[in-house]
Amino acid sequence: MFGGGGGGGDSSVYWGRKESDCKGIVVLCSWVSVQESHLRSYVDLYSSLGWNSLVSQADFLSAFYPERASSLSLVLLNELVEELSIRPCPVVFVAFSVGSKACLYKIFQIIQGTHERHLGLEESRLLRNCVSAQIYDSSPVDFTADLGARFALAPTILKLPGPVKLVSWVARGIASGLDGLYLTRFESQRSEYWQTLYSSVDLKIPFLILCSENDAVASFQGICHFAHRLQKLGGDVKLVKLNGSPHTGHYEHYPIQYRVAVTNLLEKASSVYLQRIRQLGDGMEAGQDEISELVHDLQKAAVNSNQSLRRVAVGPGDHFFMPSSSEYHNGGESSSLQDEQKEKPVLPSTPSISAHTVLGQILFDACVPKNVEGWDIRFSGSLNGQPIASARRRSPFHGIRSNRRSRL
Repeated sequence: MFGGGGGGGDSSVYWGRKESDCKGIVVLCSWVSVQESHLRSYVDLYSSLGWNSLVSQADFLSAFYPERASSLSLVLLNELVEELSIRPCPVVFVAFSVGSKACLYKIFQIIQGTHERHLGLEESRLLRNCVSAQIYDSSPVDFTADLGARFALAPTILKLPGPVKLVSWVARGIASGLDGLYLTRFESQRSEYWQTLYSSVDLKIPFLILCSENDAVASFQGICHFAHRLQKLGGDVKLVKLNGSPHTGHYEHYPIQYRVAVTNLLEKASSVYLQRIRQLGDGMEAGQDEISELVHDLQKAAVNSNQSLRRVAVGPGDHFFMPSSSEYHNGGESSSLQDEQKEKPVLPSTPSISAHTVLGQILFDACVPKNVEGWDIRFSGSLNGQPIASARRRSPFHGIRSNRRSRL
């Protein structure tokens, strides 16, 4: 083991490379069929391109028991969230062989919130913002009745120590038992597995699929069907066919072509991540502008309301008012009265008496006192906190009462 970490059973999660200065994080989802020394070459490849590597190596039973795959996925995601919380960056998931079934599809279920065991809202949002691409190397593998037999004859099984015939016989026996158990108990997992992989198109990220016609485990026809289905669903898919390379042996046999394809995918992943962050930033700025505009409107409404209340409180229309004799001789009203009339709403016209008529002059001389000596001034009440003075004097015109402000 060239890293540290742990998972469920014999599964393990560890950092293959973890540097502070990196372009992003590549999550390698592997299975027991991929040897650790083989994984090391991929860690070195992504390290040379400036990317850190988080490795998940599932045990044999994780591909057949969803509970084990879920536990491993949660351990991996918790480790990933802890790192992204410190420094967010683009994340690329890479599935080798059965790693798509033993770990990756459960990761997508947890991120998309369709799994019963889920992360917090902030953690899920962080992961969705950072996931930027997917790579399938000799994957995904379809789970059919001959899965065990195909792995029993795979080179990784036959390379185990011991006589080849004995190893092959034991592997076939284990595979037959697992296939029987799979058919009776796990048939429903197959549709859930493929549906989850197809639903990852909703993450709006590009796909890179590397395959070969000589792959004895991952069917070339099945992988092509998977790629075409993703494209129909709107996915950005790049399918690379490498002739003659065995299962999980594409990089070993075609290192240049493999490196070029991976480099292009990583560049696209970085572009997707930057574009997503830019859109999130624009959305936040738009939200802040909308809030600022709303606050400005509320402040403006409050100012207008205060001004209206102030006009009601101090408006001269609430008090008894008479023009002075100078205003009468000038034939107009003061500027303050003009301003008041501009602000007051238009009222229905009422009959009035012109000041220039004989009757108007008689009423004016009678109603406007020459002096206020002998007046009885009393405070009868208040309006808006201000006292109102009432005046009374004996006058020969007892029957004339002014109920309206004179306009003379």
